[in-house]
Formats: sequence, C-alpha cells, structure tokens
Amino acid sequence: MRREIGVAVIGTGFMGKAHALAYRAVPNAFPNSLKPRLVAVADVSEAGARQAAEQYGFERATGNWKTLLDDPNVHVVSITTPCSLHREMALAAIAAGKHVHCEKPIAPSASEALEMMKAAEAANVITQVGYNYIKNPILKLTREMIASGELGEVTSFRGVHAEDYMADPEIPYSWRVDPQNGAGALAEIGNHIVGMARFLLGPIAQVNAQLETVNKTRPVAPGSVERREVKVDDIARLIVQFERGCSGSIEANWAATGRKMQLEFEVYGTKGALLFSQERFNELKYFKAGADLRTAGFARIEAGPAHPPYDNFTVAGGHQLGFNDLKTIEMAEFLAAIEHRSPTFPDFREAWEIQRVVDAAIRSSAEGQRIPL
Repeated sequence: MRREIGVAVIGTGFMGKAHALAYRAVPNAFPNSLKPRLVAVADVSEAGARQAAEQYGFERATGNWKTLLDDPNVHVVSITTPCSLHREMALAAIAAGKHVHCEKPIAPSASEALEMMKAAEAANVITQVGYNYIKNPILKLTREMIASGELGEVTSFRGVHAEDYMADPEIPYSWRVDPQNGAGALAEIGNHIVGMARFLLGPIAQVNAQLETVNKTRPVAPGSVERREVKVDDIARLIVQFERGCSGSIEANWAATGRKMQLEFEVYGTKGALLFSQERFNELKYFKAGADLRTAGFARIEAGPAHPPYDNFTVAGGHQLGFNDLKTIEMAEFLAAIEHRSPTFPDFREAWEIQRVVDAAIRSSAEGQRIPL
C-alpha cells in the first residue's frame, strides 16, 4: 500500500482551494507518489474552515492555525495566507518539525525571507514556494534549450506579468496594498516573472528600477467616500543585468486594463529565439537562425507526451494542461522531495533570492540609481 502523508492547509481562499485540489489530484496523476491525507484546514473564520473541510474532504477544521502544529498526524503544512502572516506561520511550523509549502511572496522583505530560509535549513525540513508556473513542461523544455546552447549566446531577455485586477481605482483598500505585505504589483505578480527569469537564465547581478503608483488612493470600504493613501506600486519597470552577461527588462503591472494573465517572456540569442505566453501556455515559439529566408519564421512547439510529465494528465498532444495541473505537478515534486529527502525547487532559498531582487528594485526606485545584488 502507498504510504500516506498528513497535510494541513492554512487559508481557504483562491490558493487554499488550489492546494486542496492539487493534493487530492496527486495520487491519480502520479501513482508512485506519497498519498496526501487531508488532515486539517484552518481559516480566520471557523465557519469558512468547516465549509472548506466539507467541500475538499479535510478530516477536521479549525479557526486557530496553531492547533495544526500539535497534531502528530500532520507532516506537511501549506501556507496560503496574506504575505504578512507567512513568517510567523512558517517559523512555527518549522519549529514543530513540519515540512512547509508557502505561497509567494515568501515574505515582505528579504531579511524576513532569509530568517525563514535559515530556520528551515537548520531544521532540515523540506520547503517549497508556490511559483507553480515554472512547473510547466514547456518551461522546462525552454530551460533545457537555453542550457544546451540551442539559442547560442543569450543576448537579451524581455519579460512581463500584467493583469487588471487592481486597475479600478474604486477597489477598496485591502491587505494587497498594505505596505506591511511588502511591495505591491512587483511583490505580488512581479516576483513570478523575476523567478521565471532566474529559472531560465540564472542569477540577476544588478537592478535599475522605477516603481509607479497609478491609483494613489482607494476607498476604505466598498462605496465609502473616505479614502486611504496607497503607498505601494501598481507598475514596476526593471532593467536587469544577469550574471551570465546579458541584460533584460522586466515589468509588473496589476493595473493593466483588459489584461487577465499576460505572463510572457522573450529570450533572444545569437542562434535563435524563444517566445512564451501564459495565456497560451501549452505552446512555445521557436526561431532558428540561418533558416531559408523563404520559410523563416517562428515555429510553434506544442506541448505533448514528449514533454514530461504532460502524459501523466493526457496521452495526446493538443489536449492541453490547465492551471490546476501545474499546481498538481508542483505538489507531486514537493512530496517526492519529502519522500526521498532530496532538494526541491523553488525552495525557501530560491524565494529569498527572488525577494532580494524585489528589495533591490524598491531601493533602486527610491534612490534613483542602479543597485547591485
């Protein structure tokens, strides 16, 4: 029989749901994996926790997340709360000997992320952070193509993560724009494209950034005439230099009217180029230099069984993976790392490295100068 591993999830919002669905899907998609047992779920509202427990099949619910840490049946804790709560919860889970999955950004600042990383490594627990987009089989292919030299010497990178869920200036003030959660768009969605850039091209050596607040005030509550000043960014623009020698640009924008999921990048090299968009994330566009000019152009690489673990979900190309499938791959890799006591990626150390870039961008914008990491 497959060995079970007890899981607790803190938070029942969008990401809490994604974690629950992914843990439930792992045993079917990855039949050799540990079998997650959904032991407990916690939420700030006990009623919300009970509803999630009933919907997703958790054995019990609680309004006090700290009680999860005393449960010997809980081996893994998933943290899906606002960023300002991550540090306390992660440190407590680590101290209790639990393996920890934490949603991004790992912490409001690199110093807090460093503390969390050091605690996890000292306790020898497995950690993972929710940069699930890089679990895409097509993204793994992209990284392999770059590493193998198929693009030649990489000359530039251009990346953007733009959405419109904060475009309306009448959206009330909330934890999303509270500075205690760190930067705004840069921290919440910009860290995805920063992490993706690092995943593909390696460490970033220096940053020159400009952060902009478009919606400078927001109502304190829905329909309220009273407004509160916003002190975090809606748009962040970064010019970055990679340690490998090439440079690039990165943009984060959560006020991009009409955009729902423009997580995109372009990588250019002396022998070719690769283009990717999360809005069509089952395909990759590849240009190979030196082709016949009559037929030259970007070719479309379609995700399929040749790109593992695509075939864990469907046996034919063109049938496509979805967001929750990427989350399932993420959790399967996390559980495999726990089972085999092997490194996983991205862990708390990588999340700290990403947060260092975010912090450097904030400082760069404030000081009006380039910041080395």
